[in-house]
Amino acid sequence: MRTGRPRRLALLFAIAILGWSFLAYAILPFGWRHFEREAALANREMLTRTSQGIEGDPINIGLVGTEAELLCVLHAAGWSAANPVTLASSLKIIGSVVFDRPYLSAPVSPLFYEGRQEDLAFQQAAGRSADSRHHMRLWHVLDSGSSVRPVWLGAATFDRSVGLSHYTLQVTHHIAPDIDAERQFVLQTLSAVGSVKNTFEISGVGPAVRNRNGNGDRYFTDGEILFMDLVPDCRLVSGLEPAVLPNPPLVDMKNGLWSWLRPLLNETDPP
Repeated sequence: MRTGRPRRLALLFAIAILGWSFLAYAILPFGWRHFEREAALANREMLTRTSQGIEGDPINIGLVGTEAELLCVLHAAGWSAANPVTLASSLKIIGSVVFDRPYLSAPVSPLFYEGRQEDLAFQQAAGRSADSRHHMRLWHVLDSGSSVRPVWLGAATFDRSVGLSHYTLQVTHHIAPDIDAERQFVLQTLSAVGSVKNTFEISGVGPAVRNRNGNGDRYFTDGEILFMDLVPDCRLVSGLEPAVLPNPPLVDMKNGLWSWLRPLLNETDPP
């Protein structure tokens, strides 16, 4: 009788471990993945890379519309196209930071998605100089998505300071870790000018707590890509509130848990 109890406990423990493993590594990750609104994106890696092949910023936004519509809407929402990286633009951005003067079209360092450098890059100043700014890179990935319109994927982050890369020691911007906040900022600016008719989410990199980008900066995210379906022909509709298309229930459950965790993650990495 005495030997039977430890065996039962060991069996229960083994069953519990197997159950947890199945739940954590099979059911939940599979259940959280969803591409019901853009099925053609299901097999793509939702992560950019640096020119050295280091993992860069994750894909966290999507836009549906033509290039002309994107350019028109982003301009109306206060975003400026970033200059190419050249010696002259690099010196100008250094001067902007050192002398605290504006540079609204400051360049962004190139990142690569599926081997291609970004097609478009935009920024929006957050202070007087280019030391801090909102910025995004965009890649044209589908000529015709589920709505028979072009689809773009993008990486949007907030540059909070200038410093040295943790990996290469090159002068670079350091990003704020809460990239979901920047995702919402993009939506906020585009919605403010009445250019977004609906929004929806698909799976991105998945939930991440202590991931690092190409400069070694920590970031965290619920792992979703927020898509913004633009009003055709750059028609800006005053007071338009985007319709929010629903997620699968399990994804909403995950996002609900993440909304509770997110303030705690922000507290562990203050500006």
